[in-house]
Amino acid sequence: MELTGQITVVNPIVSGESKNGTWKKQDFVILTDAQYPKNVCFSLWGDKISKLESVAGDKVIVSFDLESRESNGRWFTEAKAWMVKKAQTGKQETEELTPFVDGMTFTDDGKEDDLPF
Repeated sequence: MELTGQITVVNPIVSGESKNGTWKKQDFVILTDAQYPKNVCFSLWGDKISKLESVAGDKVIVSFDLESRESNGRWFTEAKAWMVKKAQTGKQETEELTPFVDGMTFTDDGKEDDLPF
C-alpha cells in the first residue's frame, strides 16, 4: 500500500531486547493528501530508520504493509513502513490522456451532438 502526505510528527527511536536480539523502532505521523485528510502513524523498524532522511514538514510517499497481532484477546494493528521517499514538489508535467473504454477512444472535436442526454 502507498500513501502520500506531509510529515507532522517524528518520534524518537525506541529500542529494546527480545528473544531474537536487540530491536529498534521509530514512529512518525503523516497528514494524508486525501479529500478528507487523516493523520496516520507509521513505524520504521531496524536499519530502515537510518534511511528516513525526512523531517517534520516534508512531503513524502510511504510504502507500507498492515500487520495485526493478538494479545490477551485483543487485536492490535500496525502500519509498518518499508520505504519512505520524498515526494516531488512543484508542478509535475502530466501526460494528457485520451479516454479509452472497451476498445473505443473518445475525443472532443468541438462538435455538439444531438443526443437528449
